[in-house]
Amino acid sequence: MKDEKARNIRNKIIALVREYYRETFQNNQFEPGKDVVQYGGRVFDDEEIVNLVESSLDFWLTAGRFASEFEKRFSEFCNVAHVSLVNSGSSANLLALTSLTAPEMAERRLKPGDEVITVAVGFPTTITPIIQNNLVPVFTDIHIPTYNIDVNQLEEAYSEKTRALMLAHTLGNPFDLDSVNRFVKKYGLWLVEDCCDALGSTYNERKVGTFGDIATVSFYPAHHITMGEGGAVLTNSPLINRLVRSLRDWGRDCWCEPGKENSCGRRYQGQYGTLPSGYDHKYVYSHLGYNMKITDMQAAVGLAQLKKLPSFIEKRKANFNYLYNNFKYFQQYFILPEATPGSDPSWFGFPLAVRSDAGFTRHELITFLDQNKIATRLLFAGNITRQPAFDSVKYRAVGSLSNTDFAMERVFWLGVYPGLNNNALDYVIYKIEDFIKNVKRSKK
Repeated sequence: MKDEKARNIRNKIIALVREYYRETFQNNQFEPGKDVVQYGGRVFDDEEIVNLVESSLDFWLTAGRFASEFEKRFSEFCNVAHVSLVNSGSSANLLALTSLTAPEMAERRLKPGDEVITVAVGFPTTITPIIQNNLVPVFTDIHIPTYNIDVNQLEEAYSEKTRALMLAHTLGNPFDLDSVNRFVKKYGLWLVEDCCDALGSTYNERKVGTFGDIATVSFYPAHHITMGEGGAVLTNSPLINRLVRSLRDWGRDCWCEPGKENSCGRRYQGQYGTLPSGYDHKYVYSHLGYNMKITDMQAAVGLAQLKKLPSFIEKRKANFNYLYNNFKYFQQYFILPEATPGSDPSWFGFPLAVRSDAGFTRHELITFLDQNKIATRLLFAGNITRQPAFDSVKYRAVGSLSNTDFAMERVFWLGVYPGLNNNALDYVIYKIEDFIKNVKRSKK
């Protein structure tokens, strides 16, 4: 009777949650000039809130049934063997690269002073794990207008100390994986794919995140699906997966799930280091780790989002194409983005480069857009070697990074996330056209 009463109460709560969603969130229409055209954001319905409440009623606050189910379904979507949920995409990047420094990697282990090739234009936490592991970033320039690594510089970037590449698929646009993989195989290097902006992108009809040794994704609200905060590490290697999970879970040697006892079969057996024989395996630490686990409440939201992911990807592509087809008329003023040959990007944003002879600056345009409630973003950190945090960082750069500086000075991007409809995109196009007309008038 007690269980039946609890189920009835739970069902009433869920019914009220759905009613609350309908009254609070449903049918919000975009009003030009009043509502902000965001660069990204969460898109959800009652299922996300129901899952969140279901998880909270379970009151299993760490990773549990929702996290396990998400990892299973996400591995199927991404076509990888192992998925480890973590608390952010940035944590995923740190764990991914740090796993390659473990003694278990034997002669391929990354050691202090080894070099990792990357690009100078990117999000900081694609690059900071290199520095945090006492490795040396080697910065290459980018290709415009794909905004990915200039693969013609790979050989010049290589040295006897090169051990890995850590590269992001910029704004969802896959980098030239054929060229990169040929280079990686030639020298026996690790490849870490940062797919935080590229979930669902494909290269030669194969999903990104499956080309490298290890890959990462992010579930921040602006990304392709959201858990609020969250990320994941993907790999087909059982060894890398075990290392990532150890590093994520305090560095422990035991792989029993939270709340499980002795599923590893080693609870009071074994000899570890100079610990007493039979020391509790739950308290044996084989790596210098962190606590970067996710909560089941976050995973519950992600599980509902995952069902919508295919439609989210298609909407991002449609919004990108809509903007591209309209911006073709403004090519006198902008360099339009290009997908890498052979790729089908699940775009994170729509990048534009203001031409040097456009008659206006990027700063003037994005200030105007901001005043008209249109959000924009720069290409992340620009030339990261010029960021204050990198003043004392040891690195090596290939060439002058001229395209990197160009992106830092002239590139910005607009949103294409699924929450934007054609009315919002039309408003963006109209206001940019209005801005250009005003510039022309002022020049007369």
